[in-house]
Amino acid sequence: MTFQAQRSRPSLVALCVAGTLAGCASPGAGQSGKAELSTASDQTAAQRKVDIRMQLAIGYFQQGQYAVALDEVKLALAADPGHADAYGMRGLIYQQMGETALAEDNFVRARKLAPNSPELANNYGSFLCQIGRVKEALPLFDAALNNRAYRSPASAANNAGSCALKIKDYASAERYLLQAMQLTPDLPATNANLARVYFEKGDYVRANFYIARLNKVAKMESLTADVLWLAIKVQHKLGETEAEAGWATQLRRHHSASTEYAAYQRGAFDE
Repeated sequence: MTFQAQRSRPSLVALCVAGTLAGCASPGAGQSGKAELSTASDQTAAQRKVDIRMQLAIGYFQQGQYAVALDEVKLALAADPGHADAYGMRGLIYQQMGETALAEDNFVRARKLAPNSPELANNYGSFLCQIGRVKEALPLFDAALNNRAYRSPASAANNAGSCALKIKDYASAERYLLQAMQLTPDLPATNANLARVYFEKGDYVRANFYIARLNKVAKMESLTADVLWLAIKVQHKLGETEAEAGWATQLRRHHSASTEYAAYQRGAFDE
């Protein structure tokens, strides 16, 4: 298993200040002939209404109120049927609800409306990875990473690395995760996933380097049982009994009913 921050939700699509991702420029053009960038003062009443609905939808989504969030997205689309972010948001909501077919329908429609959006590429890639379609997901993460306007490249790089781990493509996982590390060194997910890459490759010293970093950048209560179990197994391989016992205490304290703690109790270090 790869690191997940306690059932974390996918990253939210970024809203353009003045409307959809597919049309973030005002009609006016400068001497160069290019359209000027829109600002809040350029918004029409309809665009402001859509943005308010989208902000409400995001808020309800973050609170886990998916039905209410869906209603807000529906109202946003009623005002602007071509709003790419609204379809992307609805895809995220359906993904969390386990409505796989509906989620994909909305992600695909969002991507058709805004094919160059790195946020939508990352979110759709994360969805495809979640349902096991890794080979389709990785090019979407690459598209997000290759977009210089993307404001969260570490997210796409870590998602790609985590996804590559699912098919045991350790070379690709390492490449993506080291890229994520360069972008955001203190992201717990990146450190945990790199520890897993090197553990699976049998490089326990290097795995321990990232476990030690994880101990500094993450709160113990935020770590999933599989990450704590990984930390225990790394220490066990290195013969660090004191450190092993410390991580085992954390696993018992935070996940005593987990299958990982049961595996630790029976000494199943090589399963």
